Amino acid sequence: MNSETEVAPAVRSILEAARERGRDEADSESGPQQDGDRLSVDARSFPDALERAERENRVPVIAEVKPTSPTSDGTRDEDPVELAESMVEGGASAISVLTEPEHFGGSPEALTRVREAVDVPVLRKDFVLREPQMDVVEADLILLIARFVDDLPELVAAARERGFQPLVEVHDAAELEAALEADASIIGVNNRDLTKLEVDLGTFESVAPDVPEDVTLIAESGVSSPDDVERMREAGADALLVGSAIMDHANADEVDIEANTRRLTRV
Repeated sequence: MNSETEVAPAVRSILEAARERGRDEADSESGPQQDGDRLSVDARSFPDALERAERENRVPVIAEVKPTSPTSDGTRDEDPVELAESMVEGGASAISVLTEPEHFGGSPEALTRVREAVDVPVLRKDFVLREPQMDVVEADLILLIARFVDDLPELVAAARERGFQPLVEVHDAAELEAALEADASIIGVNNRDLTKLEVDLGTFESVAPDVPEDVTLIAESGVSSPDDVERMREAGADALLVGSAIMDHANADEVDIEANTRRLTRV
């Protein structure tokens, strides 16, 4: 859709950085694309992980390793592997790892280390705008944000060809329609409005009724309490993507990551 009018300045800065990294990655002769080979992934099944959580009476949660962000106070400096392991111990069904370096403090290397350490699916959370960016690092799922992608069907197909499970993020009815036309089978509804960076859980509730039953539906952003979890589940969420409520950047020295995760997965 590639709609960037009136996005928040922080988001515009992230997109500009993503384009620059995309050009660097496309021009690079090192890494997975060496000798012209595209990265191929043997992905861990995300639907299987959700089914396992349901059988064990856990709320399916994708817990996010997010060192910092434009909307968070403070920074977490712990080893991302230790954070991810604590999240899995707390009941997380999958782990999301930021690979955007400039605004979120992430890296592809952190994702690789986390994926080697845990046995649940790992999502690459980044602003992937062009196909060559998919060949940077192995992950089980890859985020594609409908609003900022020029040719969503092409990128969804390219992700699947590599073995990724594409998670297509939307925010409104028009973006949902675009995601469905691109044959997305995993869709996340972002409760955060990227024009103002404000969060409203009603966003998910307004979009969810139009999502087909055979699509895996994820509520993203704004879930911070067991009440929020129940609200999103009642509205149709098959899983929830939770970052700040688990990482709690503002009180980094006092946070129990495992306990925070368990608080949201054992509702």
